[in-house]
Amino acid sequence: MNILQLDSSITGEASASRELTAAIVKALRAAHPEAELTYRDLAAQPLEHLTLPGFASAESQTALAEFKTADIVVVGAPMYNFTIPSQLKAWVDRVLVAGETFRYTATGPEGLMGDKRVIVAVTRGGLYGADSAMRSIEHAERYLTDAFAFIGITDPTFVIAEGLKISDEARAAAMAAALAGVDALTPLAA
Repeated sequence: MNILQLDSSITGEASASRELTAAIVKALRAAHPEAELTYRDLAAQPLEHLTLPGFASAESQTALAEFKTADIVVVGAPMYNFTIPSQLKAWVDRVLVAGETFRYTATGPEGLMGDKRVIVAVTRGGLYGADSAMRSIEHAERYLTDAFAFIGITDPTFVIAEGLKISDEARAAAMAAALAGVDALTPLAA
């Protein structure tokens, strides 16, 4: 089994999404000690924004190969300005590739990556959940759901901690709730 862990938060050690991805990977590796881990820190070593020459670069090909060989992908996705960090978007641009992860057919696009398990740790400073008045401007969880569905991953799992900037108490409660749910993910990833 191969696990690909992606972190994209710019806040380093203070990152809530990094704390969640680390907990998720720890739980997965406890359940699957034989698993091999590939780690990519998209903030510390960002991929360049996509250009036509860069599309075929060795770095782009490596990112695509890491994704294709992974059985489980764990993504840290803090919400910045209503969507994912641009560093994570640059990675998405490397893995949504016609002929590699999807193909066009006479009846529309067909995803080719449906055999992967994707777990996304989304962190948000405010409240943007399904029952929130702010839901219409939440484009991190919604974008990643659509992007992964396009390549055949129609059931990504989201671990969400939100309201992190409301107060210290709200942050502690949201992180505790998200971390409590991490152990429940392990059987789903088998």
